[in-house]
Amino acid sequence: MEKEAVLVNTDYNALFEKQVAYSQKLRSEPWQSRKKLLKKLEEYVLKNRDRIQKALKADLGKSATEVDITEIYPVVSSIKHTVANLVNWVAPEPVDAPLTYLGTSSEIHYEPKGVCLVIGPWNFPFMLTIEPLVSCLAAGNTAIIKPSEFTPHTSALLREMVAEFFPEDLVTVVEGDAQAATQLLKLPFHHIFFTGSTGVGKIVMRAAAEHLASVTLELGGKSPTIIDSSANLADAARRIAFGKLLNTGQACVAPDYVLVDKTVEREFIDRLKEQISKLYAENGTITPQSPDYARIVNARNFNRIDSLVQDAIQRGAKVELNGPSDAAQLFFHPVILSQVSPDSKIMEEEIFGPVLPIISYSSEDEILPVVLGKPRPLALYIFSTRRSFQEKITQAVSAGAVCINECMLQFTHPNLPFGGINASGFGKAHGRYGFLAFSNEKPVLKQKRGITMSYFLHPPFTNRVKRTINLMLRWM
Repeated sequence: MEKEAVLVNTDYNALFEKQVAYSQKLRSEPWQSRKKLLKKLEEYVLKNRDRIQKALKADLGKSATEVDITEIYPVVSSIKHTVANLVNWVAPEPVDAPLTYLGTSSEIHYEPKGVCLVIGPWNFPFMLTIEPLVSCLAAGNTAIIKPSEFTPHTSALLREMVAEFFPEDLVTVVEGDAQAATQLLKLPFHHIFFTGSTGVGKIVMRAAAEHLASVTLELGGKSPTIIDSSANLADAARRIAFGKLLNTGQACVAPDYVLVDKTVEREFIDRLKEQISKLYAENGTITPQSPDYARIVNARNFNRIDSLVQDAIQRGAKVELNGPSDAAQLFFHPVILSQVSPDSKIMEEEIFGPVLPIISYSSEDEILPVVLGKPRPLALYIFSTRRSFQEKITQAVSAGAVCINECMLQFTHPNLPFGGINASGFGKAHGRYGFLAFSNEKPVLKQKRGITMSYFLHPPFTNRVKRTINLMLRWM
């Protein structure tokens, strides 16, 4: 598509009205045009792979391979999955009619909601902005994107790429800080898709309520990892190490803390340390020069994570793994803490960093009071070979998703809904669930001509009508 000029001093109201007009036009366009657009978008993303890698390296210190795995591949995979399945998603869905509706035919039509706002986060700033956009476009909407100001290189790249590829009245990017987001939230969007913290999610929801806009909130929380004595500790250690240290722990679905059976605690910690070294260390040490280890996003978050660690240590936590960190380079060495006090701040706040608190339990009865004493998490991880234990924890704990003997993989599964519950968010994303999030499920009922079943219920309410109602109450 032709390149559009970069927006400067954007008139948000004028921009919104342009998209309102264009969104109405889109309603009459064939769905196949969406498919063609998404195919071209896939090609465009792959063509700009190098630009994306450089932006993420500048913002978060991610290696090119990690960018491919966590930012580019999920977007490309999402597009491929959407393109392959869109014909089925957009098709009207026939609905069976009970006897009382004899003569009618009904369908559910999936229509676009209209003009949507996508507010992206800083931790996966490309993927978690563009992937919702894929669902938004698949459903036939227009979108205004507000990327995070905390990853300025990626934010600028998103603005440039969107302006190069999309017409402004279909998709555009508005850069800026919280003030820009506040101004955007005053507009009467038809749907808002937000990824970020629970605190900001509440602000978004309050703003959406002013216009009765629907929302999808992808938040976070303290995702617990539970390990019983039957678990394969070698597998558990490797998978937890990867899940915890991907993007230096700055992931909403990262394992936040571990509850481990006391009889295997020491072996698990030793294996975890060994796996962290295998995955990230060079010559046995993780340093700012380690090529596959990312960085903390900014000094504020670096200091926040450090204060959580220091508070835990002051409250009696034992340091099992640590090393020199470098605030100037935003390099935070992986930290493992055992004997962590439940009163520590690190057990109250989402860590969002490369620090893993470990709490041991002597009896399974000690597990649920810890987990259920916190807001419902985005993810629950269970490592166990006992089906009875897996089912017990899965049934007892309400979470956005449960992953058994694995970490993070539930996020990338194209046929699983992704989303939280209550404090960890609500509304679902990914695949068909993302398409539905940006669609209005509109029922359409058609009635045949002439006398219909409903005629037998029209006034005047004679004895025949009353007998008909009695039959319906009893049998239909």
